[in-house]
Amino acid sequence: DLATALNERGQVRYLRVEFAAAVQDFTAAIECQPGFEVPYYNRGLVHYRLGDFDEAMKDFRKVLELNPQFEDAALSLKQAILDKEEKQKRGY
Repeated sequence: DLATALNERGQVRYLRVEFAAAVQDFTAAIECQPGFEVPYYNRGLVHYRLGDFDEAMKDFRKVLELNPQFEDAALSLKQAILDKEEKQKRGY
């Protein structure tokens, strides 16, 4: 289906370090199928890589709302929270 295809293209773009294009694909996949948790997770990973911890945490929380058993999302959320706290401690 379209949401899966967009998510997969986003993953390819993520691996190519084409982060803006990847975010567009993951967002389009979410718009096609709002209950599909995987593109939220993938978009969260891009935001995390870019240091945008608030947006990453928002996406990881949405994944867990849709699928509480998604362990990678729970781990990624914890890491984003820790990294945000560390960033704030260091003052940047």
